[in-house]
Amino acid sequence: MTTTTTTITFNVNGRDVEILVAIRTTVAEVLRDVLRLTGTKVSCEIQVCGACTVLVDGHPVSACSMLACDLDGTSVTTIEGLSQGLDLHPIQEAFVETNAFQCGYCTPGFILMTLSLLQDDPRPSSETIREWLDGNICRCTGYAPIEQAVFVAIRRLNEAEAADG
Repeated sequence: MTTTTTTITFNVNGRDVEILVAIRTTVAEVLRDVLRLTGTKVSCEIQVCGACTVLVDGHPVSACSMLACDLDGTSVTTIEGLSQGLDLHPIQEAFVETNAFQCGYCTPGFILMTLSLLQDDPRPSSETIREWLDGNICRCTGYAPIEQAVFVAIRRLNEAEAADG
């Protein structure tokens, strides 16, 4: 007999979750429909646009195509997990400051990819930024303000680090 559901336990944005999911349920469906974390967007559903990007154990993944059952035992960060109440994360502030969005649909994916990039390389070159964000598509803004936002985020993170230490 084939099992069609499974119970998974994982951490999302600092909160432990245990849910029963159908084995064909995607991460995006769990986040949006079950946990009501609607900042994760679904656009292409085939891993090419980046709108659904979330971090699983610190690594960017396409929530539209990753199966939720693979979340068991992991830690997930969504766009909702970056801000602290009304205080935006420095990367979010940078995107606002540089107007690096218009409709905003792609923005959560870009912000989470930027977070992943800066955790991997705190001082990336323009070329590295473009390569890292290559899998994210923006149909409104163009990419210059987004690249500028990454550099502003680097400055803000460095300022925050200097203030803390």
